[in-house]
Formats: sequence, structure tokens, C-alpha cells
Amino acid sequence: MTETTNRNAFVFDARGISKRFRHAAIFGALESLEHGETMRFVNDHDPIPLLRQIQTRYGAQVDIQYLERNPEQVVIDFTVSAGAGAGAGAAATQSHGDTGGCAGGSGTSCGCSGG
Repeated sequence: MTETTNRNAFVFDARGISKRFRHAAIFGALESLEHGETMRFVNDHDPIPLLRQIQTRYGAQVDIQYLERNPEQVVIDFTVSAGAGAGAGAAATQSHGDTGGCAGGSGTSCGCSGG
């Protein structure tokens, strides 16, 4: 991820990542974000299954906003909600294993049912 002109937005260009590793890489990137930070996701298609997984895994902790949605390129901002009780990515991995997790690396309790 590289920082953009918005100091809290980081670009994640999924087009350069092998398809078999994309979702794991995206979840890892989301879980490294601090409260209020945004990951600007760029892809070559609309990732509907990924969005469902993000909503199931993180719920209201991650806000999803399309910036660009066309057949050649999709750009989506994923923002970790400071008010949703998002917690540390490392703690989420320990308490949720591979079945879930919490976005946000602030070091506080995640507030979800598993942590």
C-alpha cells in the first residue's frame, strides 16, 4: 500500500496480485488500518463476492464507498469506522482465527462477539 494525497487513504491495487492470494491480502491490509483510515481499492472488475465477505467478516466496522464503477476499472474506498469499535488486527487474528477478524490496528478491544 502506498499513501495518496489524502493522508489517511492508502492505495491497494489488486490487479497486480495473483487471484489466489487477493482476498487474504485484502483482509490483511484492512486489518492493518487504524480507526478512520481508508484503503483505496483498485481492481479490474466489480468484486461483489469480496464485498459480501467483507460485510460478513467486519460488519459496520468497514464502510464501503464506490468512487469509480465501470467495466475496465473499479475504485472503492474501505474506511475503518472509529465509532464501530474496530480493534487490533493481531488480537483479532488470535481470537477469531481464520474464520473472522476485526479491522483496525488501534490496540483496543474489537467489540465483536468473538473478541
